[in-house]
Amino acid sequence: MATDLHRRFKDHLYGQYARIGKALASPHRLELLELLAQSERTVESLADELQLSMANTSQHLQTLRAAGLVDTRREGLFIHYRLADDSVVRLSGTLRTVAERRLADLERLVRQEFKQRAHGTPVSLPELLERLRRDDVIVLDTRPAHEYRAGHIPGALSVPVDELQERLRRLPKRREYVAYCRGPYCVYADRAVEILEASGRRARRLTEGFPEWKAAGFPVEATTPGAINPGSRHSAP
Repeated sequence: MATDLHRRFKDHLYGQYARIGKALASPHRLELLELLAQSERTVESLADELQLSMANTSQHLQTLRAAGLVDTRREGLFIHYRLADDSVVRLSGTLRTVAERRLADLERLVRQEFKQRAHGTPVSLPELLERLRRDDVIVLDTRPAHEYRAGHIPGALSVPVDELQERLRRLPKRREYVAYCRGPYCVYADRAVEILEASGRRARRLTEGFPEWKAAGFPVEATTPGAINPGSRHSAP
């Protein structure tokens, strides 16, 4: 009898774990989690970025919400989605790490996409933290401005990669730059490094992105009203 009760407990226990696995079993839902790790978003903006219908995007978000991975808030006619907490970022990171170590197809895919990624040794999170303390580097947040406002590395300049070329003349030439974006496979930072190097500036990219920085417990600034860890705004002149 006791054995049967424990067996039922184990079945229910792993069934609960499986709810998370089922919610993650979609490329679109994994990308939604990456986007929500940058800032909260409406269904409309997420659907536009993923090039999905509103109905399809909403269905994916409801699946993530049912698994406890995202939360919502209503503002007027719009529903805003956000990650439930930083453990979701760590979960996504663990999934990525396992895939990088175990899936040869992923390695080939990344190598093909980033075959031109040869802009020096990337800067690690701890290294960037130390260099920020020494104030010997300029950090560029190359994500869209609304993501920067929701949270960024302290002191980083908000320079979306599409604006970098026209703003180069206002950026010092004698300093070294570190560019970061959404994560290790986000191309914004790579493009920024290319533009900076072509202009004669020294530049490297961060190994990971803002969500990993925040999840590691490093300091964060935010300029969106009501955001966590608010701080003073920094933007390029």
